[in-house]
Amino acid sequence: MRLKRKLADLFAMLFAMGATLFGLVWLVWILWMTLANGAAALSPRLFTEMTPPPGSSGGLLNAFYGSAVMVLLAVAIGTPVGIAAGTYLAEHGRNSRLAAAVGFINDILLSAPSIVIGLFVYELVVRPSGHFSGIAGALALAMILLPIVVRTTDEALRLVPNQMREAALALGVPAWRVTSQIIYKAALSGILTGVLLGLARIAGETAPLLFTALNNQFWSADIRQPLANVPVVIFQFAMSPYDEWHALAWAGALALTVFVLGLNLVVRFLARRASR
Repeated sequence: MRLKRKLADLFAMLFAMGATLFGLVWLVWILWMTLANGAAALSPRLFTEMTPPPGSSGGLLNAFYGSAVMVLLAVAIGTPVGIAAGTYLAEHGRNSRLAAAVGFINDILLSAPSIVIGLFVYELVVRPSGHFSGIAGALALAMILLPIVVRTTDEALRLVPNQMREAALALGVPAWRVTSQIIYKAALSGILTGVLLGLARIAGETAPLLFTALNNQFWSADIRQPLANVPVVIFQFAMSPYDEWHALAWAGALALTVFVLGLNLVVRFLARRASR
């Protein structure tokens, strides 16, 4: 019996190591291909010129601008709502039916495919207005960001010891001030981690932007009109038959990968700092 348990333990260990190596091989391969092909296409023109017409060289300046505008607008929309909802779940709605319903809906939204969210915003905003827009793209990204911020805020606030709340309330501090001046400060690292995780998630989303912001080959600062963005440009250029567009797609993929990896490093640093 003891030998049987040892063999089972060895088999499980070997299987886990094999699965890990299998995943790492594909991850390293993807990163290497992105780095090798993207680095060859990197140049100052990538950040100073607009997306080119077919068969021409150029850059991704308008795509970088459009992505930055929509992502920042999505963070500005989704973060306050997500923090407020997470605060309600953790501080004011514990064990209530409304909180249970909100948590259940948030879990559904958290696992919803991004293309479904894009179609929803298309029917809600794009179709009534009659055209694609950066606002619609930002709303779609905000809906993807929102459940991540809600869940991480809820968990971060629940990790704050109840003794801090009880001590402040015993001194006569109002409940809203306890939350805003004490609980938020204690959970700040966890909340920021959630926001950065959501930011990393929406930075590379393509499907919802195809139905909302679409793309724009030219420079446009009007968020009420279609906006160029890096994920859609990568998708369209990679599917094209032009070598110049392929090179720009690889360069955009490398820039996006470096950005997401950098955000993940920041998230790990904040998470480690919060756990101390």
